[in-house]
Amino acid sequence: MASILAVDDSATMRQMINFTLSDAGHLVTDAANFDEAMAHIAVSRFDLVISDVNMPGKNGIELVKALRATPEFRFVPILMITTERKEEMKAAGKAAGVTSWIVKPFDPVALLETIEKILK
Repeated sequence: MASILAVDDSATMRQMINFTLSDAGHLVTDAANFDEAMAHIAVSRFDLVISDVNMPGKNGIELVKALRATPEFRFVPILMITTERKEEMKAAGKAAGVTSWIVKPFDPVALLETIEKILK
């Protein structure tokens, strides 16, 4: 079981991620945006962070940069689940420190397989 922070401005997407991961035995904490995510990481440790790219305010790439600048999250895996398909966006994510990238809509089985690989 992993402790996972899921960050997405869509309540529906957060519910889908939470349902999929909770059913697999993971403990999921939700955040709707950058500020909520940073508030959670200030008080909790996570084994994995999942984030969308496109969110109001600071986006997912900015979140990754902020996480990588935080000593406790420097090496925590970060998975982006997003509608962004452009190679330049993926390259920006990789440069910021993204571990893996899944394009929405996601397949729950593929999500769990990806998480299993990342957490090994």
